[in-house]
Amino acid sequence: MNNYQRINPKAPENIEKRKAYLIGGGIGSLSAAAFLIRDAHMPGKNIHILEQLDVAGGSMDGAGTAETGYTARGGREIEAHFECFMDLFGSIPSIKDPDRSVLDEFHELNLEEPIESHCRIVSHQGQKEDFSNLGLSRENAMELARLHLLTEEKLGDTTIEQYFSPSFFETNFWFFWATMFAFEKWHSVVEVKRYEERFMHLIGGLNRLKGILHTEYNQYDSLILPLIIWLKSNGVNVELDCSVIDIDFNFSNNEKMATAIHYNSSGKPGTISVKRDDLVLFTNGSMTQNTTRGDIDHPAILNRSEDKGCFSVWGKIAKKSPDFGHPEKFCTDIDKTKWLSFTITLKDDDIVFPHLLTLTGDKPGMGGLVTIKDSNWFMSWVVPKDPHFINQPENVKVLWAYALNLDVEGNYVHKTMSDCTGREMFEELLYHMGLKDKIPEILSHTVNVIPSMMPYITSQFMPRVAGDRPNVVPAGSKNFGFIGQYAEIPHDCVFTVEYSVRGAMMAVYKLMGLEKEIDPVYPSQYDVRVLMNAAKTCLGLDKVPLQDVSLGQLLKDTELADLLMS
Repeated sequence: MNNYQRINPKAPENIEKRKAYLIGGGIGSLSAAAFLIRDAHMPGKNIHILEQLDVAGGSMDGAGTAETGYTARGGREIEAHFECFMDLFGSIPSIKDPDRSVLDEFHELNLEEPIESHCRIVSHQGQKEDFSNLGLSRENAMELARLHLLTEEKLGDTTIEQYFSPSFFETNFWFFWATMFAFEKWHSVVEVKRYEERFMHLIGGLNRLKGILHTEYNQYDSLILPLIIWLKSNGVNVELDCSVIDIDFNFSNNEKMATAIHYNSSGKPGTISVKRDDLVLFTNGSMTQNTTRGDIDHPAILNRSEDKGCFSVWGKIAKKSPDFGHPEKFCTDIDKTKWLSFTITLKDDDIVFPHLLTLTGDKPGMGGLVTIKDSNWFMSWVVPKDPHFINQPENVKVLWAYALNLDVEGNYVHKTMSDCTGREMFEELLYHMGLKDKIPEILSHTVNVIPSMMPYITSQFMPRVAGDRPNVVPAGSKNFGFIGQYAEIPHDCVFTVEYSVRGAMMAVYKLMGLEKEIDPVYPSQYDVRVLMNAAKTCLGLDKVPLQDVSLGQLLKDTELADLLMS
């Protein structure tokens, strides 16, 4: 979009002596390290990534074996206008062919195997539902249209349930929207507004998932692994089992200066002294913090510990400056931010995957999410591209599922999902797929079912107002910034890879003083062609009698009114 800015910036002064400390090993820190090397010309050996766990990659995970079962907590949706994401992976060599980039292979895959679902909703034990339309009434359509026009300031901390009428939650639109993005009724309607605007160019294909892109393998193997290999080849230090416990600051002269990082590494305490010219970037929250896992015979027990990792550190430093945000808005009500996913590993299966191919008409990896409309747990499944893991044998298959209602009794297994073992979750899923009579035989070919309980997985959607998320670079900051899903990036959407990559780029470019602009968030909501298509295919505005609505009434408290009055 912004080719004039695709320059190679000059190296900042004394870059060969400056150091960077990136707290957290997720995609935000990994991206920041890449931008420091590529654009700020910092030697890789000067970059330190400090990660609490024994593996980097954060929420973009994927691991396991054919003998013990595979697990991935979930994958983030990707689309073609993730400008910063594409910029990054256009610079990272492919593992298979170093002469090609990760983006090259990603692009080629999606040209050859585009996602287009032929079954988005099922009910009544494996019966395909009509998903050809979004099922929006005139009232529902006008609610969405007005949400697009209202300002975030006017909406404040309004919830989705407070904004929309009850009938909205019975529409196909809500079934698609809620399960694609993991929205609950008590989440922030501002985040719905951002998603509506950010992805308005895709609303016409929402019912078929057209425009959604996928990777060759799980997102760890396809994206994180080649990025880590490239960073390490450039000398970056990825320090695992290293828990940061606090950050010291100097706030004199109206500046914010990180001066020290306190940590425990393999159980031993330590302190890093930070100089004025160094860089500290902090991932101040993780949606997969305190994840617990079960297996086929054991449930995943919810972790309610007061030790919340990066959230706890954020709580400590938030007390030091009003510009550092309000973590309590996001991580204090676990029962409103948790959900479960589970990964199923099958060996020599000749029942489940042939049945799903017949039911949906979609080959593995090309259909996307299927939602069970009458599931008490509000469950959905995905058949990923096969193989889903680099080391996965041909006779081993992987299936992934998740649900949003964890504390209600299932339709088949009369327990809450939170209390279920992996086997019981799979039995409930098979019932809804129409395979009730085949459950014993299918279980005899099941290697493992690994549930993952995530206490904070949707915490970034909790109601908030301006200032609750800190700016990527707080006012007056000279060497410190926030990255990840809990820093504020205007117009962009949390729960996306793009959000973390964009935040990393913003932090590096600003704090390193690089004369290179960042591609703006794709402004599809300002394209009249996109607006007209969304109106015709989704909102049905051509049927709304606008002649009966005064212009002043229509524009009250909207962004357009602010623009006209300025």
